[in-house]
Amino acid sequence: MSASFKPGQKYPTPTPGFGDRVFYETLNRQRPDSLMAREWCLAYGVLSQKEAAKLAKLAKGSSSGGKSTKRASVGSASKSRLKAKVEQEAPADIGMSVGGADMVGSSAI
Repeated sequence: MSASFKPGQKYPTPTPGFGDRVFYETLNRQRPDSLMAREWCLAYGVLSQKEAAKLAKLAKGSSSGGKSTKRASVGSASKSRLKAKVEQEAPADIGMSVGGADMVGSSAI
């Protein structure tokens, strides 16, 4: 790693106009509780030195190596609701059937 990396930084810092950086910095400002935004900003070094040190310390202290039970239960409940919804939906005809003369390679001589 380079000496200029901040605590918790894994990748080089992208330029300010880079699309991913704009997205995650904006998300981090609008939703400071967003885990996804905090992780990205920490990994790419876009946070201040003070914020990076604080988050890196929290990330090391809270890494349990497994998923939280709350998150797993929400995911399984969502999957069962989605499965029930999909099973209830009838297949839709989107009008892409091929007729007799519409086939590729068929021509009249």
